[in-house]
Amino acid sequence: MKLYELTNYLESLAPLAYQEDYDNAGLIVGRPDAEIQQALISLDCTEAVVDEAIAKHCQVIISHHPIVFKGLKKFNGKTYVERVVEKAIRHNIAIYAIHTNLDHIKEGVNKRICDALGLKNCNILAPKGGLLKKLVTYVPANQAGQVRDALFKAGAGHIGNYSECSFNTNGEGTFNGDAGTNPYAGTPGARHTEAETRIETVYPANLESKILMALFLAHPYEEVAYDLYPITNQHQQVGAGMIAELDFPIDERSFLQHIKQQLNASVIRHTALTGKMVKKVAVCGGSGGFLLKQAIAAGADVFITADYKYHEFFDAEGKIVIADVGHFESEQFTQHLLCEIIQKKFISFAVRLTEVNTNPVKYYI
Repeated sequence: MKLYELTNYLESLAPLAYQEDYDNAGLIVGRPDAEIQQALISLDCTEAVVDEAIAKHCQVIISHHPIVFKGLKKFNGKTYVERVVEKAIRHNIAIYAIHTNLDHIKEGVNKRICDALGLKNCNILAPKGGLLKKLVTYVPANQAGQVRDALFKAGAGHIGNYSECSFNTNGEGTFNGDAGTNPYAGTPGARHTEAETRIETVYPANLESKILMALFLAHPYEEVAYDLYPITNQHQQVGAGMIAELDFPIDERSFLQHIKQQLNASVIRHTALTGKMVKKVAVCGGSGGFLLKQAIAAGADVFITADYKYHEFFDAEGKIVIADVGHFESEQFTQHLLCEIIQKKFISFAVRLTEVNTNPVKYYI
């Protein structure tokens, strides 16, 4: 199949619009129309992973972390980033990254951490704003159904776990076309009054072009009247981190041991224990320190994440236990998640999980 068939599907689940500003998710190396037969999945794209892709005849590497975060000015092999990109190009291997956009979907990276720890009632810890817009359009009453159907099919009308959401009011619209028009109803040169339905529906901003095209194709008027509004609502299904619960409370030391075992963590760096039982838990794969205030506000007893610096541990202030499990350890399940996502959609497409341990951090125990 073509590479774009795979990447388009991944982006339908985790749109690039969901990634953070600093990120570089998407197709980094390769042509979208390239033919691919199998993919190699990894957390990081290192030289060893590229060598593995070459040996296993994989045409694309799908990694969680982008190999390129900022512009490259030279390709002379002085850095591992330059060498990876150069080797991939030389061997016609595409590199695709699906990073914070995968972090931010409800069934993404953080949900996998929760699943590994047996956490329930999982919800986004810090929902993102600025991802939704509202469409208002005016349709002849007898054509409102077909226009609504087209908008819903294109991706409009989702609110949480509900679909096909809209608000409709009936009224009268007027128009007067000039001599060059071919109106749906009425006569050019004479004002016409038409029974119309005002349709309001929300939609993901990244689907705007698709939704407007659906509107124009389904609407009977040759000049479609519509309004687009930015809305500040938070998208409850998209955002950073996750807040969840244990089936029953356990003591802090037992829970730390549970984390260590389930995440196969060599060591957990943590703040002073509070002496409270653990029931509610916040998680964020990777560098999640920016979510500490949200974790405390949500009532979490423990916050599981990675990459905490020395002075940042003081910010817990006895209100919560910060458990730093390591960056790789917190995101290790991402590789399996990607394999499952791809195999479920493309049954006959070969997906290989890397055999390379890309964790750059080693522990002397």
